[in-house]
Amino acid sequence: MSLAGRLRAGCRAGAVVLCLLGCAGRPPAAAAAPLPGASAAARQDASQELSRQLVGGLSEHCVRAGDTLLAIAARYGEPLARLLRDNGLDARARLRPGQCLRIDNPQVVPPGPADGVLINLPQRMLFLRRDGRLEAAWPVAVGRADWPTPLGRFRVTQMRRDPVWHVPASIQEEMRREGKPVLHEVPSGPDNPLGHAWIGLDAVGYGIHGTNAPASIHSFRTHGCVRLDDDHATQLFQAVHPGVPVHIVYRTWLLAELPDGQLWLQANPDPYHRSSPRDELRDLRALAASQGLQGRVDWPLAQSLLEAPTGLAARIDHTGSS
Repeated sequence: MSLAGRLRAGCRAGAVVLCLLGCAGRPPAAAAAPLPGASAAARQDASQELSRQLVGGLSEHCVRAGDTLLAIAARYGEPLARLLRDNGLDARARLRPGQCLRIDNPQVVPPGPADGVLINLPQRMLFLRRDGRLEAAWPVAVGRADWPTPLGRFRVTQMRRDPVWHVPASIQEEMRREGKPVLHEVPSGPDNPLGHAWIGLDAVGYGIHGTNAPASIHSFRTHGCVRLDDDHATQLFQAVHPGVPVHIVYRTWLLAELPDGQLWLQANPDPYHRSSPRDELRDLRALAASQGLQGRVDWPLAQSLLEAPTGLAARIDHTGSS
């Protein structure tokens, strides 16, 4: 079976998850505070292109032994509250193997390079393209606000199966401050937070890897890396090679016009405080106007999505929102 076929089969069997975990030696300077001019940079990165594609949407997940509600929500990039609501469950519900849950996780595919890996940090999603074709889309965990994942264009430089984690000095210091056992090295195996695959980047110390904590996916909680469900990190490991480009962007909102004319808006959280709903609405209006779409948008709905971002796509043309 081709790579694309294996990935599609994996998506049907259960959602795919990717992780870029920042395992660098120290958090970037001024990570916790907005940077001068950052809002304008974020707007330029986010607002000038129109997407033409969605992924995800309605599907179902059949519970397997060991599944938890939190891990299922993370695996599909769907907020836990929405998963509970759509399935008439509460957080204390017990799952039964074979029980099927409704999943609803539409995502706008950001415009980007025709080949390689694209990671949108606010969206907490990784997209893999080959020859202009989207081959996979996976939720990821990325850097927390005080230890952000770096933005920019990188390349894969190293690949290791069953890696040993050499704990950076800065993370050892954090362990010491928090009163945890200070680790210097973690061998490969079930206790290794890098999982079974490490894909290193030319941003020294940063990489894409698996995890031994699947419920942590689709969050802002790493030390700068991008973290995947372990099975899906293995699939990515098989799909890439040294030299493959990795583009990491910061797009708090995405607008898509589908071939049938539907308009979808995805508003994502802004963990690094690089923009504001008012700026985003202004830039969304500018993009819609440049594409001749402004009269087709339900603007009160669009504004409400920007003010309370869910991290999922919603239809905002008048026909779909009526």
